Amino acid sequence: MQKILLALIRAYRYVLSPWIGGQCRFEPTCSVYARQAIELYGPWRGSWLALKRLLRCHPLCPGGKDPVPGYDDDEVD
Repeated sequence: MQKILLALIRAYRYVLSPWIGGQCRFEPTCSVYARQAIELYGPWRGSWLALKRLLRCHPLCPGGKDPVPGYDDDEVD
């Protein structure tokens, strides 16, 4: 299941994201956040963290730096 979710995120990043443009208010972007969360916490908890992040991604939220809890920022994407 984890591989399927990561493949879907990768497909989004390379197929849909270029058409939509860079509109994410957060750093790292929501797709990078989702990938990191799933890699670190597995498919269930990682997806839950990604969903909570996506629900915060709207015009009324200021955005900003919001790393995955427990993820090492020094790692290269």
